[in-house]
Amino acid sequence: MQFTSEQRLDDGVLEREFTLGDIPGILWTPASTSTPVPLILLGPAPLGLRKMYPRLVARAQHSAAEGFATATIELPGSGDRPRWPAAEQARADLRRAVEAGETVSDEIVDAFILPLVEKAVPEWQAALDALLSLPEIGGPVGYSGGVISIGVRLAAVEPRIVAAGLFAGSFVPRAMFEEARQVTIPLHVLLQWDDEGNDRQAALDLFDAFSSKEKSLHANMGGHTGVPQFAGDAAAQFFTRHLK
Repeated sequence: MQFTSEQRLDDGVLEREFTLGDIPGILWTPASTSTPVPLILLGPAPLGLRKMYPRLVARAQHSAAEGFATATIELPGSGDRPRWPAAEQARADLRRAVEAGETVSDEIVDAFILPLVEKAVPEWQAALDALLSLPEIGGPVGYSGGVISIGVRLAAVEPRIVAAGLFAGSFVPRAMFEEARQVTIPLHVLLQWDDEGNDRQAALDLFDAFSSKEKSLHANMGGHTGVPQFAGDAAAQFFTRHLK
């Protein structure tokens, strides 16, 4: 991991951009830390960190106020990373089906999501190795938001992640339901009931598949970007319970 820039935000939070090989990322740490702090991995949407930055930094500052470090990395094929023609074609096919009001086929969902999960999860694990080697970060670790299938895979295979807040806002391949049955860590799942780009029933079925003894589903009226502020507060309380 190589830090490439740093700045203090208005609330004193330290923001550092880094690269991990050819993967860009951002790390935020609280204004003052006398002991190593827990870490929350912020999953981005596959839109590029620059486009997602306002939402990510808001989440990071909220978490820093609770005493957490947060970090995010650019997803494969997003932002300034090399283009990924197959993923771009699958995304275009998915968008075209949604805009036409058609049922999105399993083949389209699989072609878009499964390769992304296969590439992104090992990168997140490598980033976690590097982040936990920093003296200011001590764990435990949580995962928050992003593409829900990436969160499911990480929750199933990465033992250092002890709690996850998942956003049911992306299509889920059927293969991920079996992986969901392997997830046993505490979960806080957010669902926008009128999300125009999501299969509500699939989201409910995925929640049902999780084997976690503690799992809660928080459903709010509104579309994909209409998440209410109090929903973010509830997620913060979830991580405070499980990471502190």
